[in-house]
Amino acid sequence: MYSLKEKTSAPIGAASQPILAAKRRRQLHPFFFHMGPLALCLTSVLLIGLMAVLYLSQVGQAVTSNQQLQSTQTQQNKLQRENQDLVNVIAQAQSPTYIADKAKKMGLIPANPKNVQVITVKNLLPIQNDNQNVQP
Repeated sequence: MYSLKEKTSAPIGAASQPILAAKRRRQLHPFFFHMGPLALCLTSVLLIGLMAVLYLSQVGQAVTSNQQLQSTQTQQNKLQRENQDLVNVIAQAQSPTYIADKAKKMGLIPANPKNVQVITVKNLLPIQNDNQNVQP
């Protein structure tokens, strides 16, 4: 280890190193530390004003987005209600009692199964019912 005498007998150049470091630090300070109080105050007010404008711009965009979202949700709810109403109308129109009542109002009567004639056509494909998944 070192004795106390060795520590105190450090070279003279070592003492100048902290002074050089301090000078370098002073050179690296940003310019606004050398600004006067009036210039510093004006710079601060300008920066605060810029931040306020940016904040208000962001708030305006958020409000506009929120209004668009609400109008889209309102439109979606309206379309869902219309869709449900149409599904109910279709289900009612496909019910056998509704069809029978409409047929009676039109003057149609049920056919006698003994008098019904069935015609068979060769190479005719059956009609597929695509509306089986619509339910009220």
